[in-house]
Amino acid sequence: MRKFIRARALLLALALVAPLALTACGGDDDEKATFVPAAATPTANAAPAEPLTVAVAPKSGAKDRPVSTEITAKVEGGGALSDVVLKAKGGGQVKGALRDDGSAWVPAKPLAYDTTYTATVTATAPDGRMATATSTFRTMGRPGNVIGSGLYLFDGNTYGVAMPVVVEFTPGIPEKDRAKVEKRMFVSTTPSQPGVWHWLPNGTQAYYRAPEYWKPGTTLDVRLALEGIPLSNGRYGNTDRTAKATIGSRLEMKVDNATKQMRVYEDGKLTKTFPVSLGKPKTPSSSGTMVIMEKKRETTFDTRTNPDPENRYVTDVEYAQRLTWGGEYIHAAPWSEGQQGNTNVSHGCVNLATRNAAWLYARTKIGDPITVEGTEVKLTHGNGWSAWNLSWEEFVKGSALPVD
Repeated sequence: MRKFIRARALLLALALVAPLALTACGGDDDEKATFVPAAATPTANAAPAEPLTVAVAPKSGAKDRPVSTEITAKVEGGGALSDVVLKAKGGGQVKGALRDDGSAWVPAKPLAYDTTYTATVTATAPDGRMATATSTFRTMGRPGNVIGSGLYLFDGNTYGVAMPVVVEFTPGIPEKDRAKVEKRMFVSTTPSQPGVWHWLPNGTQAYYRAPEYWKPGTTLDVRLALEGIPLSNGRYGNTDRTAKATIGSRLEMKVDNATKQMRVYEDGKLTKTFPVSLGKPKTPSSSGTMVIMEKKRETTFDTRTNPDPENRYVTDVEYAQRLTWGGEYIHAAPWSEGQQGNTNVSHGCVNLATRNAAWLYARTKIGDPITVEGTEVKLTHGNGWSAWNLSWEEFVKGSALPVD
């Protein structure tokens, strides 16, 4: 999620389900206690069942816990959490759910700052014995040093099949913290489709995508549960963000520099072919798979700050669709209609005749993919939402967590 004319004005609605496995909130927070199992009284001939030893985190009396705290319990012999009831002092019960792997219980919203909570934890041993433990702890006060974060996904919107879940961080997340942060970025899809997070090397963005484009009609339900999460640089997560969006119909654009033609496919069928003019040799267009990031019916390109005097201009354009942070767009260019289909004269954009640009603009969505082939330069990873410009094998290498 993250300037047009470098101002990322798409911003930021913030906010998968990343692999659901949580670390405990500090080993020294474990509350170890022995509890009589909640089982029937032994018969006269049966030996009494051994009591269970349960370690709960946070432990009773713990203070200054992050508001991102999750509840965990360890049971001797390999048992696990089966239920958690969390209540604020003087308040109501906190909603939440177990992670899919049962490793922790996650509150549905950040805990309140500087507040006392009591967790009643039920754990189950492999042989079915159960035990209940209670822990009372207090959260920290509101921190003053927080990160900035954003989510390029807006609640209720419809996106193209190549729309990645894009999260932005300012400053970037340190590499040592990325696994911890990734565990708190939840995405679910209906119908279910596998997905993985991928971090840019500087930690300023993370993308979530599936091995293939999303199925049309998919619902993306996203929560970035980052408020209060402590980082190694002394900062904390600034807020939780959520969004629920829909994937619309499948539209793809393919541009071949050799023929200088754009082919438009809707639901897999070729519906239009347009002549184009791409970037001239001094300012070539990028080859690679990009997605539409922003749409503007009318806008002004102002490059008067460009270090190259030849590339300084102010031009009003219509039907502009952003592809990169560096300023590559699809747009109407009536001044180059004579060159479209035969000569590249743009500053890196995909030029179309006005009538063709209008036809395309009326059908596209943010998140629709475009693949450009055969130009002098390749797309730089991170220059736009470049998640689909990597193979699946390359993409999963960018996850901070192990990927099956």
